[in-house]
Amino acid sequence: MTRLFNDPTAFADEALEGFTAAHRRWVRSVTGGVVRSGGTPRGEVAVVIGGGSGHYPAFSGLVGRGLAHGAAVGNVFASPSAQQIRSVARAAHGGAGVLLMYGNYAGDVLHFGQAAERLAAEGVAVRTLAVTDDISSAGPEESGKRRGIAGDLPVFKAAAAAAEEGLPLDEVLRTAEHANARTRSFGIAFSGCTLPGAGHPLFTVPEGRMAVGLGIHGEPGIGEEPLPTADEAARLLASTLLKELPDDVPTPEGARAAVILNGLGSVKYEELFVVYRAVAALLEEAGVEIVEPEVGELVTSFDMAGVSLTLTWLDDRLERLWRAPADAPAHRKGAPEPSAAAPVAPEEDAEDTAVPPASADSRKAAATVLTALRALAGTVDEHVEELGRIDAVAGDGDHGIGMRRGSTAALRAATEALELGAGAGTVLTRAADAWADRAGGTSGALWGTMLRALGTALGDQDAPTAARVADGVTDASAGVRRLGGAETGDKTMVDALVPFADTLADAVAAGAPLTEAWDRAATAAGSAAAATAALLPRKGRARPHAEKSLGTPDAGAHSLALITRAVHGALRDDH
Repeated sequence: MTRLFNDPTAFADEALEGFTAAHRRWVRSVTGGVVRSGGTPRGEVAVVIGGGSGHYPAFSGLVGRGLAHGAAVGNVFASPSAQQIRSVARAAHGGAGVLLMYGNYAGDVLHFGQAAERLAAEGVAVRTLAVTDDISSAGPEESGKRRGIAGDLPVFKAAAAAAEEGLPLDEVLRTAEHANARTRSFGIAFSGCTLPGAGHPLFTVPEGRMAVGLGIHGEPGIGEEPLPTADEAARLLASTLLKELPDDVPTPEGARAAVILNGLGSVKYEELFVVYRAVAALLEEAGVEIVEPEVGELVTSFDMAGVSLTLTWLDDRLERLWRAPADAPAHRKGAPEPSAAAPVAPEEDAEDTAVPPASADSRKAAATVLTALRALAGTVDEHVEELGRIDAVAGDGDHGIGMRRGSTAALRAATEALELGAGAGTVLTRAADAWADRAGGTSGALWGTMLRALGTALGDQDAPTAARVADGVTDASAGVRRLGGAETGDKTMVDALVPFADTLADAVAAGAPLTEAWDRAATAAGSAAAATAALLPRKGRARPHAEKSLGTPDAGAHSLALITRAVHGALRDDH
């Protein structure tokens, strides 16, 4: 378990602060993460990677010459926010565009996608790539749905080495896509990980058993098998990966591969070497030429006891990029040549606290909004452990923590905006940005979208009406479905959000006052959230563990239902 921490909610920030202090030769801190201390050479594509904390040396430890130009670092097991990613990308930009790279998780896809849209709108050439190496998370026919685990390293390195060769942005992207298509990983674990401040691990493995097909966020595996010997573990890992070769590698005989045996947090290096001796023998027996193998902790999951094996099938170009020198805090090989190009001075965003002018009616409504946000944050805080337990059944167990971070940040930002004289719309949009920025992850992006849609509908000039509130909630529902790609029946927040929005709109259209309409809508949301217990997930991190979630409601739908009921109480009391 994680023993040394102060406030668990500050763990990620304090860890990044300490990392930066210990590695000033390589990195410097910027808002949202770190960039190379020497900057990005002018005219070189910047490779910006990122993901949640808890995976060191990914992602901050992979910033340096020959590897990433910057890393956006989110909270524990939560993607960085779009604002964090944008900030790091702007600081790393060398004038030739930015390639954003991340593991294929819903929150990362949402936030990196939003950051790319904002950067493009600002005139920065930007591309994105999600690493999809974990073969246990989807079949080969759905390889685009696979999550990214330790295969991050060879894919990131291929892109970064291509950038240092001076290739243009689209060529760097094609190189990364090629490396990703030739990378496969598979993992096993013997115990789950425990987040800072948590009293129990995210999952457990029965004595004498191992979980098979693990990710890196504390999700349970796709199956269990008897605890193996080191050689048996090596045989399972190697044989599983050798069964699925890239289309242009017809046989392992005579093929070359970069090999990574990765420790997930608690397996000692000596144990890894015992396993690797058998892995190497099995691959060589199959005719594979091993190229510069890596054995150690490269993408971890706090204190999870487990290992994963990654194979990147090399051609001449990928081999050159894999062998290229690198000098980062956690990955070094060779001696990078000094750059002849001058670094570009990083861009830093100035903080703007001014609020737009607002009418007296809107400022009065803003006080009601703040009351509702206070009730929202209170109910999240009350149910944070319950939300984590529900999420841990088939996910990573961080939903309660993320919701608490987001709602607390939203309440603080809304309070500050109200004190500056903001109207209802600005109070909500400031809360939206703070929630997305502080919480990260899928729920951060979606709640940011919802609050922003409602704030846009209310504006800062007119007194909010029930119809305008209903329109804002309808827009929020549409925005969440558009952004996350989920629909009713997928076992997500959408299953509660759609009936809430539809019921609210119908009740308002029939002439019900807002408090009564919200009451009906909250009841509909509660019923719909409870009904998700009978559904199998078709989206998100729980999808590979669908059967395990039967009988348990979706955590996002459940938290939405709790919040809508709490907000109703605030609206009722305010009137």
